[in-house]
Amino acid sequence: MAQTSVASPATGEVKSKLYPDAKAALEGVVADNQTLAVGGFGLCGIPEALIAALRDSGVKGLTAISNNAGVDGFGLGQLLGTRQIRKMISSYVGENKEFERQFLAGELELEFNPQGTLAERLRAGGAGIPAFFTATGYGTVVAEGKETREIDGRHYVLETALVADVSLVKAWKADKAGNLLFRKTARNFNPACAMAGKVCIVEVEEVVETGAIDPDHVHLPGIYVDRIVHNPTPEKRIEQRTVRQGGN
Repeated sequence: MAQTSVASPATGEVKSKLYPDAKAALEGVVADNQTLAVGGFGLCGIPEALIAALRDSGVKGLTAISNNAGVDGFGLGQLLGTRQIRKMISSYVGENKEFERQFLAGELELEFNPQGTLAERLRAGGAGIPAFFTATGYGTVVAEGKETREIDGRHYVLETALVADVSLVKAWKADKAGNLLFRKTARNFNPACAMAGKVCIVEVEEVVETGAIDPDHVHLPGIYVDRIVHNPTPEKRIEQRTVRQGGN
């Protein structure tokens, strides 16, 4: 796919946001020892092609901010298998046996977060808010070593914002200026991850002309998006398939 040029409203400089493939989109951006924010919930709404290209790039020593680490052999689980991830900042990791093995063996650093706290830390990072107080986790191991404060008779924990060097996210549709639409629950952590990254690369199933998306339908403005990859046929693997028993 040929790159498409869009004009920066700030400088008038013509710059492409559309890249021919995931490998090209990562070139010159990802490097060893970076912090990456990766969208998705389970296997729903994960940037499959970008994760595979990141694996193939060979970068290592990564810190990955993601709700979970995929499953064994798919999603971020691929990067655990190749030992490219040094640390995970996550909420839920129960579906990945290799994650469990590496953590228990002391081979992988892990910073656990309550799920809502993780979402808010990413949102705060994207909004330029350095820290915030939350009641979640007070009185538990989550609060160990952190500042606490009593406000109006209730106790709170200070949580710091999360900012990533690079964000890898998945959307359903993008126009050529980078305005994004997410599809149903696949939105999940993707907008927050996108906003928290210094550079945001998005993988989309459909690309349309700038202006083709109704402004009232835009979930994330293109100002947050730096590079776009068109992947019209993602695998969308199901994490746990549950079917109804036939007959009565």
